[in-house]
Amino acid sequence: MRQYILGALGFLLGIALVIKTEWFLRQLGRIDWAEEHLASSGGSRAGYKLLGLMVIFLSLLAITGQFESLGGNVLKKIFVH
Repeated sequence: MRQYILGALGFLLGIALVIKTEWFLRQLGRIDWAEEHLASSGGSRAGYKLLGLMVIFLSLLAITGQFESLGGNVLKKIFVH
C-alpha cells in the first residue's frame, strides 16, 4: 500500500516539475550543471523538466513494483563481478 501512495505522490511531483517549471526555477534557482550542459536546449528549465520526467518514471516503477527489481539488477551489475 505504501508503494502506491509514495508512487502517486512522486508522480504528482514529477508532473508539477514538468508543468510548473518556471515556478520551481523562481523558488529554487538555477541548476549550475544544467546551465553548463543544457544551455542550448533551455538550461535550468530543461533540467527541471528532465528531473520531473525521471521522477515520473521512477514513480511508475514504484507503483508497478518494478523499482526493486530494476534497482537490484543495476546494483548487482555494478557491485558483483
